[in-house]
Amino acid sequence: MNDAFVTGFRERLGLSSIIDVHTHFMPEQVLRKVWGYFDTAGPLLGHREWPITYRDEEQVRLKTLRGFGVSAFTSLVYPHRPDMAAWLNEWSADFAARTPDCLHTATFYPEHGADSYVEAALDAGARIFKVHVQVGHFHPGDPLLNQVWGMLEDSGTPIVIHCGSGPAAGEFTGPEPIAELLRRFPRLRLVIAHMGAPEYSEFLDLAQAYDEVLFDTTMNFTDFFEAADPFAVHERPRLLDLGDRILFGSDFPNIPYTYGHALESLERLELGDEWLRLVCHDNAARVFGLD
Repeated sequence: MNDAFVTGFRERLGLSSIIDVHTHFMPEQVLRKVWGYFDTAGPLLGHREWPITYRDEEQVRLKTLRGFGVSAFTSLVYPHRPDMAAWLNEWSADFAARTPDCLHTATFYPEHGADSYVEAALDAGARIFKVHVQVGHFHPGDPLLNQVWGMLEDSGTPIVIHCGSGPAAGEFTGPEPIAELLRRFPRLRLVIAHMGAPEYSEFLDLAQAYDEVLFDTTMNFTDFFEAADPFAVHERPRLLDLGDRILFGSDFPNIPYTYGHALESLERLELGDEWLRLVCHDNAARVFGLD
């Protein structure tokens, strides 16, 4: 799927642009280590071969994304250990300042002082946070995050959270830790990354119980994901029921296929043009107050 497909997709739907809530821009040394891990097909990837399609330098990646007609995107960063999140937030704030079409992104980790740097990030204009339960290897209900979750609940700030057990399960992945978190903070605006794969049904249940829970479509329904964690056909009607709470995400640049294939995979669900417009633009525009 090349650029022409993406352009044709937007034209068919009458979309001036696409909003992508799950893209990765990171400090160069961090991104190189992430790519290096992908190259090893390590255990966090389920030992699957995972070639990086858009392995380019930063400015080329930005040009590519904009060339697809993406008008807003994120710089999802995430720590895998203590004493890393505050530094990542500083980098992300600078990246957002020099990249106006990037939604100012921040992150956190269960550690002393997390509430302080999260508050600082919010004060600096952070509009979305990223949490990776699998890579960070922590329970989202860790007491060190109580004040963080409280602040984010009160501010209504979206948090993209990788909490499903795909592509490889972790000690704290799965729906139950998130159910526990939502029982304590029911107004959290969690964006369940990858539709909660592979526990799709359980996370859809949580969304029906908690009105602020959202999803992103990152890698879902593609040939690559369907081969390992297929979305049950009988659950497709629930995608329509929750159509105003699903946001497009791509995982650009760390995807083993073309950007157009992610869009084609949504289109072949045959859920209708209005659903596609909501998912690929309108829902995110509403959540983030964009045009």
